[in-house]
Amino acid sequence: MPKSYDEVSFMRIHIINGPNLNLLGKRNPSQYGTLSYTGLIKDLEQYAQEKDIKVSFFQSNHEGEIVDNIHIHLDDIDGIIINPGALSHYSYSIRDALEIVQVPIIEVHISNIHAREPFRNHSVISPVCKGQISGLGVKGYFLGLDYFLEKQGLS
Repeated sequence: MPKSYDEVSFMRIHIINGPNLNLLGKRNPSQYGTLSYTGLIKDLEQYAQEKDIKVSFFQSNHEGEIVDNIHIHLDDIDGIIINPGALSHYSYSIRDALEIVQVPIIEVHISNIHAREPFRNHSVISPVCKGQISGLGVKGYFLGLDYFLEKQGLS
């Protein structure tokens, strides 16, 4: 079980990114923007530091690695922000791993999955999440961090 907020002086939020997100800035910039994955991580680290949030990051193009990473962090985080990429639409193994986690989860999508191809309109991940942020570009990650601040009355 994660430590209570009284036992730590900062929130610990784990940010997980799925397939192809390592290619931000290169993959369809009109849909996903021009910011690189490295740039996104740097910006999120800076924002989190300003807000006294400890962030950790994981990205993989492999479903099983994402599941393993969720298992590794079961007891040492206070929340998850996850962008499972295309795995959102069919990865029951990631869904089941997230269901085990006893912390709030925010699902993020850079593009609006509900306004794209029909197969992208449904997420099997969202039922185990507190909420979903979709279509606001990389700002969705920052809004996810803001959610955790507001949840704890720290904003």
